[in-house]
Amino acid sequence: MESFGKALILFGILLVVLGVIFSAGVKIPWLGQLPGDIYIRRDNASFYFPLTTCVLLSLILTLVLYLFRR
Repeated sequence: MESFGKALILFGILLVVLGVIFSAGVKIPWLGQLPGDIYIRRDNASFYFPLTTCVLLSLILTLVLYLFRR
């Protein structure tokens, strides 16, 4: 049960960090507008996929989780 408690604490910390990132994400002007993000606008529809932003956030989260596991 001790490892389950530690996992819950880590999950809670991760949720807090993600909440801070999402609430501050509006204030980071370059987030979501990086080169490599796909944005297609047509007459009646638009499509947006932040490919580079997803890769960057994945690398950052991987590094943070790697540091927590050490």
